[in-house]
Amino acid sequence: MFYVYLLLCGDGTFYTGYAADLEERLKKHNLGIASKYTRSRRPVQLVYFEILPDRGSAMRRENAIKRMSRQQKKLLINGSGARWQCPG
Repeated sequence: MFYVYLLLCGDGTFYTGYAADLEERLKKHNLGIASKYTRSRRPVQLVYFEILPDRGSAMRRENAIKRMSRQQKKLLINGSGARWQCPG
C-alpha cells in the first residue's frame, strides 16, 4: 500500500509526493530531510492524500496531480472536483 499526498508549504505552494509510510515521510519533510523543495519551505502541512495498491499506481497518480493547475489541486483538496478512484 502506498500513499500519494499533497502538502501545503510554509510559503503557500503545494508539494506532491508518494510514500509507503505517510506519517514518517511527513516527519522527514518537516525536519528538512525529505526533499530539496520542501527543505526551504517549512513547515509543511498535509492537506490531502490517497491510498493506492502499489508503487507504480502511486507514481502515476503523483504525476497526474503534479500536472494539475493550482486551482485543480484546490478543488481536489476541498473535495469539490472530480475524485479519482483506483480501479478495482
